[in-house]
Amino acid sequence: MNFKKQIFGFMDMLRFKKLVPNRREALANGADTPLPKEYRTNILAHKLHPGYMAVELTEIRTLTPDMKEYVFKRVDENAFPFFRAGQYVSLQGKVGDSLVSRPYSIASSPREALTNELTLGIEKAGFFSDYLDSQAKVGDQFTMSEPSGEFHYESLRDKKQIVCIAGGSGITPFVSMAKSMSEGDEDYEMTLFYGARDVQHIAYKSELDALAEKGLKTVYVLSDEEAEGYEHGFVSAEIIEKYVDIKNVTFFMCGPKAMYDFVLKELEPYKLPLKAVHKDATYCSDRNVENPKTFRLTVHVRDLVYNIDAKENETLLTSMERAGINAPNKCRAGGCGYCHSKLLKGDFIVADARDGRREADRKFGFIHPCVTYPLSDMEIDVPPAY
Repeated sequence: MNFKKQIFGFMDMLRFKKLVPNRREALANGADTPLPKEYRTNILAHKLHPGYMAVELTEIRTLTPDMKEYVFKRVDENAFPFFRAGQYVSLQGKVGDSLVSRPYSIASSPREALTNELTLGIEKAGFFSDYLDSQAKVGDQFTMSEPSGEFHYESLRDKKQIVCIAGGSGITPFVSMAKSMSEGDEDYEMTLFYGARDVQHIAYKSELDALAEKGLKTVYVLSDEEAEGYEHGFVSAEIIEKYVDIKNVTFFMCGPKAMYDFVLKELEPYKLPLKAVHKDATYCSDRNVENPKTFRLTVHVRDLVYNIDAKENETLLTSMERAGINAPNKCRAGGCGYCHSKLLKGDFIVADARDGRREADRKFGFIHPCVTYPLSDMEIDVPPAY
């Protein structure tokens, strides 16, 4: 086949012929100054996304008979990363032979984090929280993940007027959101409905009352006590309607599953769009199994191989932590994908409504150990945590 020669193609060939000599000349004439070891972009990225942080417990304060506040500072840097009010961190510590971590919502504001202070309000209601309540002391050091989570305000998605519904320790993200609003970092109007058993089980009341002067409207709802100035019962649609127009707000809810079920049923008649109601995910607990079996779980972490026991009623993540394996995790609810692991063999079941895997993950055999329970002996390949 004959091609017509073009003058521009000929010139391109000449340039190509000189490409290597030109590069050699440019390299020979280049400066011998060493390249910088750090770039501003990388420095900023590390400050915003440090991965895991070394922290020290600096203060413990009792909030209610069942809840305490824990204040931390970073010991590897002089500030926590800026975050979105409503997000959480995962706190990790050694309890006996187990390496345990749990996600906790942040109660401090993003601005307070920049002063190297991060606060968690933790209710005594589980293995790790019981340990913190009874044994943790000022000066103890822990490992903490960077702030994460999708439970926060988005101006493009949410209405300017938001309704926050808290139950028990679920008040913590809303304390952060109220502070952020008062500091001018978030532009919304916030009405908070806080359900508790009685007055003595209301956490952060003095802080919430002080924030009323800066725009926060708080409605306390007591289920087991009647008192002047407080609503009585549960956070129902009837109570909510006294203070806001249900169809013209965005809802944020954080609390126990029973509260979610009750409030969602109350809101059903209003036929709200899906984006109008946000729930903070709770971590996955043990399955209700009578006489649970114990299987063998083989865990590969790079070049290391562990053979451990895995109970039928516990997640694979819990089994690994019980054995002291530093397995990656953050949300413990099947949503973030941080514990994404390869299934090599075995049968399993995923907790109801917790399967956050992509279709490709299901097809090619990946699981989230934080919401996966064994039904036989299993073998998995887990990425290192840090």
